[in-house]
Amino acid sequence: MKFKYTILYVEDVKKTLDFYVQAFGLNVSFLHESEDYGELDTGDTKLSFSSIKLMEQLGKNPSKADASSSSFEIAFETDDVAKALERAIESGARLVQSVEHMPWGQTTAYVSDINGALVEICTPVSS
Repeated sequence: MKFKYTILYVEDVKKTLDFYVQAFGLNVSFLHESEDYGELDTGDTKLSFSSIKLMEQLGKNPSKADASSSSFEIAFETDDVAKALERAIESGARLVQSVEHMPWGQTTAYVSDINGALVEICTPVSS
């Protein structure tokens, strides 16, 4: 078994994909013609988005993301956290935590995406 994808529930899938392309430099790998489901090219494991409307039609009870009381985070690794943070904010992300250097050798920052999901921008952990 392998971890294949994570799906976040959002109001507007296309707008969310466009945000992630602009804010984090990712590429869209799939957008259904209905625009109710889409995926980003993030390697072996996909970051996907499904519309809240579709999930409700499928009998689910989705809730909106809230970075101030998040139960999960998305993490993107980069060598330049400050530059990536600046790009994300310029693209519409909301600052949650400025660049910090952690005692375990990692640099991190946090933003909220346009849907309220918590996104970590970090360097690899140094050993």
